[in-house]
Amino acid sequence: MKQFWARYLAQLRPRRAQWGLALRVTLASLLALALAQGLHLRLPLWAVLTAIIVTQLSVGRSLKVAGDYLLGTVGGAIYGGAITIFVPHHSELALLGVLVLAVAPMALLAAIKPSLNVATVTAIIVLLVPTMTPVDPLDSAIDRVLEVAVGSIVGLSVSFVVLPSRAQGLAIAASARALDLMAAALDALLAGLTEGLDTDALHRLQDGIGEALMTLKDISGEAERERAAGLSRGPDTAPLLRTLLRLRHDLVMVGRAAAAPLPKEFQDRLGPSLQSFRLAATDYLAVSGVALRGRGAPPSLAPLQSALDDYAAEVAAVRGDGLTRTLPGELAERFFALGFALEQMHQNFRDLEMRVTEWAKSGEIAETSPAA
Repeated sequence: MKQFWARYLAQLRPRRAQWGLALRVTLASLLALALAQGLHLRLPLWAVLTAIIVTQLSVGRSLKVAGDYLLGTVGGAIYGGAITIFVPHHSELALLGVLVLAVAPMALLAAIKPSLNVATVTAIIVLLVPTMTPVDPLDSAIDRVLEVAVGSIVGLSVSFVVLPSRAQGLAIAASARALDLMAAALDALLAGLTEGLDTDALHRLQDGIGEALMTLKDISGEAERERAAGLSRGPDTAPLLRTLLRLRHDLVMVGRAAAAPLPKEFQDRLGPSLQSFRLAATDYLAVSGVALRGRGAPPSLAPLQSALDDYAAEVAAVRGDGLTRTLPGELAERFFALGFALEQMHQNFRDLEMRVTEWAKSGEIAETSPAA
């Protein structure tokens, strides 16, 4: 029984953020409905929907969505209210014309600035609700703003209080996952120089790296919003993202060079040094991911530097023996491209070392600060 629960919890643990979001959304919708009914708002539905929309995976995203939603609602309510009050629409044909007048400018605004797309919906609600129920157009606009304000306040409050998920932590998790996948991809690529490539597995790894980096890119803005609001501490996530993007480009370069195994003679001469570099580089990426997750110090670059020096020395010996002159044009191009790619990767590993060190220092500051 204990083993069952251990396996079950192990499967749930990677989805803690998603479970937390489900709990927050459920609680926010219940509280928004209760508050809207307690305040006798005309349409509690909009308070509930707003609370659900505002309650996002991270606090930073909740702040962004709440600000955009409130701004779009106020703008749409003012515009829709003005159209409703000052433009007569007593017939069905006139109502159609006024609807076009209300929707077209708001739709254009939403097309230019998608974050304000709720303005169109708000303008329509403010215009049409008075035609369906006995309510003054001004009251309709005010009700709409109050309903959204209640939903936004509830959604933000729940996001801050109930199992709050910081975008900074999500960014670190995405970065560490990208490093884990890069380690696996680099291992497969360098193995391909002597053993051949499993292209299907490699494509899956590359897709996973791309997804992790896209997630990090999306979260970076939210993390900066939290940092600016004083909700979290730590370095800017943008330099870490740039370093990881450069490392992914390095993998692409290695992949092009490793499209086919090296000739047998080159495998015999360069195989041991390539194997040493492969082990050192993949270990460095994997351990760097662990260090990021735990805000720990980066691993040493010395083994990697030693392995790269050995490979460079062996390449020089191969060239000195004149073996590279016998290579066909395409093979020679891939051979020299590999050396360049490994050297470039080493330089980006130094950047990664600096990024991991920054996050480690921020962890130490958080632990020693009075607020920690």
